[in-house]
Amino acid sequence: MPQLTRRSLAAATAVLLGATALTACGSDSDDEAGAGSGPVKLTYWAWAPGMDKVAALWNAKHPDIQVTVQKQASGDDLVTKIITAAKARKGPDLVQAEYQALPTLVTNDALADIGTEVQGVEKKFAPGVWQQTTLGGDAVYALPQDSGPLMFFYREDLFKEYGLTVPTTWDAFAETARALKKKAPEKSLTTFSANDAGLFAGLSQQAGARWWTFEGDTWKVGIDDAATKKVTDFWGGLVAEGAIDNQPMYTPAWNKALDTGEQIAWVSAVWAPGTLTTAAPATKGKWAMAPLPQWTEGENATGSWGGSSTAVTSDSRHKKAAAEFAVWLNTDPEALAALVKESGIYPAATAAQTSGALAKAPDYFANQPDFYTKAAEIAKTTAPAAWGPNVNVAYTAFKDEFGKAAKAKTAAAFAKALTAVRDTTVNDLDKQGFEVAK
Repeated sequence: MPQLTRRSLAAATAVLLGATALTACGSDSDDEAGAGSGPVKLTYWAWAPGMDKVAALWNAKHPDIQVTVQKQASGDDLVTKIITAAKARKGPDLVQAEYQALPTLVTNDALADIGTEVQGVEKKFAPGVWQQTTLGGDAVYALPQDSGPLMFFYREDLFKEYGLTVPTTWDAFAETARALKKKAPEKSLTTFSANDAGLFAGLSQQAGARWWTFEGDTWKVGIDDAATKKVTDFWGGLVAEGAIDNQPMYTPAWNKALDTGEQIAWVSAVWAPGTLTTAAPATKGKWAMAPLPQWTEGENATGSWGGSSTAVTSDSRHKKAAAEFAVWLNTDPEALAALVKESGIYPAATAAQTSGALAKAPDYFANQPDFYTKAAEIAKTTAPAAWGPNVNVAYTAFKDEFGKAAKAKTAAAFAKALTAVRDTTVNDLDKQGFEVAK
C-alpha cells in the first residue's frame, strides 16, 4: 500500500465523516485519572475464548490498571457494534479486530493512533503482519495478536502410496493433481471452495495482489489485478479440466472426503490441525505440512488466512494504559502462552511461535514433531496484505460470484466472477461516498 496518513485518510472519507480531520483519540486523554481515585478501569471487547482468563493474569500484577473483558460476537457484527458505539462516543477502551476490518474502523474514526505508545514493538512481528496494523503508513492502529500463515497440508501416506511428490511450485501442484486423477480417478488432490473468501485472498496476497490501495484522496480497487487474475486462471483452469473437485469446504461431504481419503490435500493456514481433528478424525497422524507452493521456483512467500489484532479505540480516556495492556497481551511470554492455551490462537509475535505451548507439535500432527518450527519459518515470509473499507462487501460478492463459477466449471465463468467482484466492490465504495479511481 502507498504511505497512508490519518490526515490523507480523513480527506478521502470527508463525505462520510464531515469536512473535519479525524482526531487521534476522540475524547481527551485521562490516563492519570486513576492515580488518586482508584485504579484505571479498561473495557476490552473480544471474541476469543478464554480472554478473560488471560486478562486476569494482567490484573493480578497490575492493581493500578484493571481490565474487564466483555465477550462479543466476531466478524461483521462486532465491526458494526464498534462503529455504532464510536458514533455515540460510548466505545470500550480496547477491541479485538480482524486485520481486514481495520480500514473500516479507521475510516469511521473508531480507532486511535497508538504509534507513540508502542515505539519499537514492531520488531517483535514479521514485517508483512505488522504492515496490516499500520495500513502501510506511519500511524499504528493496532497490535498484531494472531496470524494465519498459509501452508500445504497433505496425506503423507497416500502421497507415498500413489508415488506423488510434495509440490514446491504451483505448476508442480497442478501436475500432482493431474497425476493423482490418472492413478485414482475417484480421488482429488483438493477442492476449490467459494464459501470462504479468506483463502482466496491469502493466495492472491502470496502472488503479490493489492486489492485496495490508497493515493492522495482516492482508493483504487485492484481485485482484478494481474496477480489475482493469475490465481483465478490457475484454480479456474484446474476446476474446468476436472483435475480438482469444486465442492465447498466445511460441509459434511467435505469432511467425509477428507476422512476417507477422497481428497488428499488441503491448502490452509496454521490453524488447520484444529479443523482436521473434527473433520477427519480417522486420519490423525497421517497428515504432514509443507510450505505453500511458489509461483516461481526458489521464491519464498506465503499469504495469510485469518488473524486479528488488539486496537485502542478513539473513545478511550486511558489511551496510554490501554496501549500498555495491548503491548503486554501480544508480546509478554506469559500472556502469549496463556493466549495459546486459553484462546487457541497462533500468536503473531515471532518469539512465541516456537516456545511454551507451541514447543510441541499438535496431537493431530504428532508424526511431524517439527510442525511449529516449520510453521514459524513460514510465518516469517508472510507477504503484505492490502485491505480496504468494504472488505465485507467484496467477500460476500466473492461467495456469490465464485460459487456460480465453481458450479459452471469453466475458465470463462471464473474470469467473469472476478470482474463482477471488482465491480461490486467499486460500486459500493462509490455509494458510500468514497473517491474511487475508475
